[in-house]
Amino acid sequence: MASATPEVDEQQWTSAFAAKADAAFDASFSEDVVLEASVLRTPVRGRDDVAAVMGAASRTYESLVFVHEGSGPHRTYLEWRAEAFGGTELLGITVLTKDASGVITHIAIHHRPLDAALQFSRHLGEQMAGRLDRSHFYDGA
Repeated sequence: MASATPEVDEQQWTSAFAAKADAAFDASFSEDVVLEASVLRTPVRGRDDVAAVMGAASRTYESLVFVHEGSGPHRTYLEWRAEAFGGTELLGITVLTKDASGVITHIAIHHRPLDAALQFSRHLGEQMAGRLDRSHFYDGA
């Protein structure tokens, strides 16, 4: 379940986490959107693949709260806290870069602490098996 504190405006990005569906993310991305994250070894590129990763991530969270937002003309910064894997806490910040029409062109997501981020990466790799190359994700080695 995703929610937000009063400091965070509801937007398509935050609503997509509540929907827990790939398609909920899809509409807000440019065709050539790039996702970089501390849980990824290499960036994921393209609307369909990024939406698939974000959909899988949203389904992994047992709870997610967006706690603070900052923004400028073409960037939105969202601080969040989440739980996954039976209560493991994850904290982070997401930076969304948008073009002049408000479409997301670049996403940078920073997870912490390290052990939880590595577990999250390994899990995403399992969820994306057959869809994305495993080299994008931590494999435990």
